[in-house]
Amino acid sequence: MTAAPAGPGPDDTTARPDAPQQPTGGPIGRSVPRLHDDRLLRGQGRFTDDIDDGTALHAVVLRSPVAHGRLTRFDAGAARADGRAVLVLGPDEIARHTRPLPTVWRIRGQRQDTIELAPRTVRYAGQPVGLVVAAGRAEAEDVAELVETGYEPLPAVVGTDAALADGAPLVHPEYGGNTAGSARFGDSEDEVERALAGAAHVVTRELGVQRVAYTSLETRALLAEWTPGTEQLTVWAGTQVPHPFRYGLARALRLRVDQVRVAVPDLGGAFGGKTVLHADETLVCLAARLLGRRVAWTEDRAEALTASYQGRGMSATARLGLDADGRFVALDAHITGDVGAFVSQAGTGPFQVAAQAIEGPYRFGRAGASVRAVWTNAVPTGAYRGYGMQEACWIRERLVAEAARELGLPAAELRRRNLIGPEELPYTTRTFSTYDTGDYPRALHSAEQAVADAPRVREGRIRRGAAAVPSIEATGYGPTSLLEAAGMEAGGWESGRIRVNEDGTVTVFAGVVAMGQGIETALAQIVADRLGVPLGLVAVRLGDTDTTPRSEFSSQASRSVVVAGGALMRAGARMRERMHALAASLLETSAEDVRLDVEGEDEPVFRAAKTSRTATWAQVAHRGWLGWGRPDPDRIVLEETVDFDPPGLTYAYAAHAAAVAVDLDTGQITVEGYWAFSDSGPLVNPMIAEGQIAGAVAQGLGIALTEEAALDPSTGLPLTTSLRDYELPAPATVPTALHLSHTSTPGTVAPGGFKGLGEGGMLPAPVVVANAVADAVPEIARRLERTPLSPYRVWTMLRDAGLATG
Repeated sequence: MTAAPAGPGPDDTTARPDAPQQPTGGPIGRSVPRLHDDRLLRGQGRFTDDIDDGTALHAVVLRSPVAHGRLTRFDAGAARADGRAVLVLGPDEIARHTRPLPTVWRIRGQRQDTIELAPRTVRYAGQPVGLVVAAGRAEAEDVAELVETGYEPLPAVVGTDAALADGAPLVHPEYGGNTAGSARFGDSEDEVERALAGAAHVVTRELGVQRVAYTSLETRALLAEWTPGTEQLTVWAGTQVPHPFRYGLARALRLRVDQVRVAVPDLGGAFGGKTVLHADETLVCLAARLLGRRVAWTEDRAEALTASYQGRGMSATARLGLDADGRFVALDAHITGDVGAFVSQAGTGPFQVAAQAIEGPYRFGRAGASVRAVWTNAVPTGAYRGYGMQEACWIRERLVAEAARELGLPAAELRRRNLIGPEELPYTTRTFSTYDTGDYPRALHSAEQAVADAPRVREGRIRRGAAAVPSIEATGYGPTSLLEAAGMEAGGWESGRIRVNEDGTVTVFAGVVAMGQGIETALAQIVADRLGVPLGLVAVRLGDTDTTPRSEFSSQASRSVVVAGGALMRAGARMRERMHALAASLLETSAEDVRLDVEGEDEPVFRAAKTSRTATWAQVAHRGWLGWGRPDPDRIVLEETVDFDPPGLTYAYAAHAAAVAVDLDTGQITVEGYWAFSDSGPLVNPMIAEGQIAGAVAQGLGIALTEEAALDPSTGLPLTTSLRDYELPAPATVPTALHLSHTSTPGTVAPGGFKGLGEGGMLPAPVVVANAVADAVPEIARRLERTPLSPYRVWTMLRDAGLATG
């Protein structure tokens, strides 16, 4: 039997963001198996593609085969005459029934603020131009082949260098250039230039991170149903953001928001690829509305790799200035971001985050970064796990490693001289990020010690080296005022609602979404802990715009536990107080005299210490819904809702270490050992946290070594159209020697002291591998400027350095 203390009031310290809570001995801090694992392992999951009851029609998207051109012909006569066709939509029909999609995250000077649904000029290969609907997917694909299209080719521009060259083809001629917008973060260019001019040593590098495709296990999928009698559109969709998805659909289809319901079934991963409403998803919903039927669409893998929004795609000219003692005098980066054919809803956001995060855990006398967003004839870019922060970590830590090499100093010593110490926190950077709590030197020391005895072999055909780097993860996006100031049309608040039902069970509603990260389990643990009840009493309801609270950001940017969990911490404190007051009324004592004991598995019991009288949790809940014994005559419904808008971001941190082997004959890099030392505050569920960190590390190794969404530089056509071409990290890529360790420094921003961790494992992975390669093969260290470090790319460097033959 465990005893829970009397319930705190809504103003108790446990409900305040400035009162971090350590694990209580209750559900918070326990490695509880994920609540949905059992049914998923038994094959009882219900993903979007499982919902079809046999009545749905199936859609196929018609896509541009060219990267740039004018659509001069769209002849659907033969397709519509085919008896298998139910509906064929071309640009004219689409334009007649829709409005463009709105953008969300903009940058200074951005004039493109909508996204076309019915383009007559296509700007990337794979851009939707129409839709075919038939009874089945195969029939729809056959009918799609009957649609005759013609294109007047226009010159394609691939890559930002080509797009910014004199005389480059214009992706949007109406804007007179290929620059979509620009911004500066931190100190002005003049201030940074003056600081660099006075530096004893300056390191300059051209650095870049490749484009990557989102490759979640489940691709994007959607089932839309229009009910003519009620004029309601119901959409089951694999999206991370059901409420913005609904808003975008209502805008595009000229509907009231309350005519649209979006529900998210089981979601097989997302990684940022499902944070916005795409044009093709909108067309499927339009077809359902026009037909008054159910229409289903599931993206195939080729579409996911070539036509869905992609991540990364950044290059930077970066400089680090140091004084004679190795102190960081100045940091400057000029970041060029490839936004693709148009600025998507997330648009330039990742590049802006890279600029904001450029300093990491170090002190700089002056620091700033400029961002230039550039249109190209490529798939638009958007959110991808760790966006901006991974790129910033790559820039910063390659510069630091190269500075140490040029100065002849140990990289570890150079980092230690410049790391922000725990006594300096809270610390505001030159780009106005305020780090709250942590011990960055301690984490880095742990990582350095992990590889202190790793083999370092610089002779023979197999070289070995090791490295350790620190990183910072901004989590808990975000204060609404910050988002507004950043030019983002979004709110960062979350609402959490707790209902104690008449039988004593507890239902939790939140605006975040489950996508494999275990958030429903974590939220259930938080609520069970706050109420003092067994975890089995708590059910969590997510991802339905008809029943769950509105959320703009929902599940992305390592924020669900921080912001939604923070709201539920406060709501739980209030509900606990109410239940204790109701119990006190029934037991004829004071609330302070009541405690809640958990007897057995499912039956919490209230006890009055002075009289020894008892009442079960369920009895008290039932009386509460009857309205009996309530101390407040105006409050009956046993629900508590809290809106939580965090006062700031909270910053998790980590230090990673890697030991690698480099084959000089093949250029193959093998990661032989990997260590991650993380601090994300108190962990709600350590087992889930470890899974998140391990998965993020694996994804980061994919960026480091294998993945790249490549285009033909002359035509703009995709070169990676299947998983044979687009190489995901394999078991050989991720070392079996993967060591994870966690310390806990509570944050000061959110109730519970929680910090996010969903992206942190990815941020340092590419650069720690590159730095380990530089340690193993210093002859090519200068050229380790761009990922992925594929065997051919590394072998080419080795050949040019005279280390490889052939």
